[in-house]
Amino acid sequence: MDLNLLPEEEQYRQQVRSWLAANLPKVMAERRAGRISGIEWSKKWQRMLYEAGYVALSWPKQYGGQELDPMRQFIVNDELARARAPGVIGAQAINLLGPTLITFGTEEQKRRYLPKMLRAEEIWCQGYSEPGAGSDLASLRTRAEIDGDHFVVNGQKVWTSRSRYADRMFALVRTDPSAPKHRGISYLLIDMKSPGLTVRPLVQMTGDRGFSEVFFDNVRVPRENLVGQLNDGWRVANDTLYNERNLGGAVEGNKQVFNRLLDLARNTKRAGQPLIKNSIYRQRLADFQITVEAMRLHGLRQLTDQIHKRPRGVESLVNKLVGSELTYEMTRTALELEANFAPLLKGDERAPDRGYWPMNLMVAMGLMIGGGTSQIQKNIIAQRGLKMPKGPD
Repeated sequence: MDLNLLPEEEQYRQQVRSWLAANLPKVMAERRAGRISGIEWSKKWQRMLYEAGYVALSWPKQYGGQELDPMRQFIVNDELARARAPGVIGAQAINLLGPTLITFGTEEQKRRYLPKMLRAEEIWCQGYSEPGAGSDLASLRTRAEIDGDHFVVNGQKVWTSRSRYADRMFALVRTDPSAPKHRGISYLLIDMKSPGLTVRPLVQMTGDRGFSEVFFDNVRVPRENLVGQLNDGWRVANDTLYNERNLGGAVEGNKQVFNRLLDLARNTKRAGQPLIKNSIYRQRLADFQITVEAMRLHGLRQLTDQIHKRPRGVESLVNKLVGSELTYEMTRTALELEANFAPLLKGDERAPDRGYWPMNLMVAMGLMIGGGTSQIQKNIIAQRGLKMPKGPD
């Protein structure tokens, strides 16, 4: 395998790098100044990236993309991680829902929703998990009954990210309760301002309110908001889950966490010496770097499969499993480096690295649960990828 970029790809990388060098410092200064709300700032940053041509590059042009090869998007993602740029507020829609709509959506749905999600004009949230239906998602009980030209939705979702400020939700609902649990499920697009829909924020142990409970009380959803076929939502949902577990976020996020950990090791001293010179921590940092690089190469293999349109396997589950556990282990190491200062949270002037690491530890524990627990990922990889038999019940 030749891992070197073609001359035109290297030129494109330099173009992206130059744009970020010219624009990122200014927008980050605006963010620190706090002249506009965090939500509006995040929407503005996504629009800037989109207008520069760096969002959803491989999407069809009629829906706001550029129809470029996936390598260009890989280069952009790599440079964003290198520059430690913030993510886009519409990532959940662009990375999860967008590709699913391109595959399963009607032409009207594609033209209506895709351009607006790229420009951050509409923010989406994901209505999958429910009380009693987390890792076993197919056990969901939120019902949708057909009433003329509408579905009438009743039930509850939980752990719904971004729902406090989301405009729309893509959700799984049960439309045939008599069918086996992996059937009789449908995939709906729901307006968050619909009468009967209530959002109740959940306060996390970090103090943030990034998740919410969402309640549906006779919420009417037009039938044209059905994605795919009635009662075939599980197939559509699996496409979204594949996108959720795919390479982008895991590789970029872990690279940024690793770079931040390196900075901490360089800047933290013990007995007058930076901890990066400590042989034990150097070995651990080397192990982390090897894993980050292995994930990058694993991502390139997936990119090659995507370019050649090869069937999907369990590779995306490996991304999710390794990426979430790596984040946790790197964060634990950072807290060891901080020693007695590790418990100090954001806002304490004595907190190293502005209190980033104890907050990140709490987030990292959630990452090993959200999107399917590590134990579930291992089972699926073993059974579907390695063809191992199921264990005893």
